Formats: sequence, structure tokens, C-alpha cells
Amino acid sequence: MLKIKKGDTVKVIAGKDKDKEGKVLAVDAKKSRVLVEGVNMITKHMKPSAANQNGGIIQKEAPIDISNVMYLHKGKATRIGFKFEGDKKVRYAKTTGEVID
Repeated sequence: MLKIKKGDTVKVIAGKDKDKEGKVLAVDAKKSRVLVEGVNMITKHMKPSAANQNGGIIQKEAPIDISNVMYLHKGKATRIGFKFEGDKKVRYAKTTGEVID
């Protein structure tokens, strides 16, 4: 089970976009990669299609490895752990011990 989920706010801790922050748009559990808003931008040459009449060169996010991002809790990067609250498994921030969801 991955510790980062879609919708989480994360901070990039390694690579060319180090120290950038953004929202997770998608998570690929099999390849353990995440798509973060505004991070790892690439230029893609698009052919005209029904969805995109003009085509041309567009900027879009490329996935980065999940090990290069860290969860942001109250503006600070933190590791995530799992614990049981009653009979429910929840994520919690290791720095504060607070339950995330």
C-alpha cells in the first residue's frame, strides 16, 4: 500500500524540481510513480486531433518516482506511517503523530 494518495500536497525532495510543492494529480501504484501539478514539465508535440484541433507544442507534467516526494503536513515535509484507530487503518504524520485521514 502506497503512502501518497491522489489529492495530497507533496514536496519534491530530489531531482531537477527539488523544493517545489504541488498537488498529486495521479498515482501509478504498479510503477510507483506520481504525477505532481507543475512539477517535471515536459514539452510534447501534439498532432491535430478531434480533441485538439490545432495540435502544436504543449507543456504537461511527466510522472516522477514516489521516493522523490514527501508528504506536506501543515507546511512541513513529514514521513507517513500507518496505525489502527479501533478497527480502521489510518495514515498519520510521523513528525506530529496526528492522523491525516
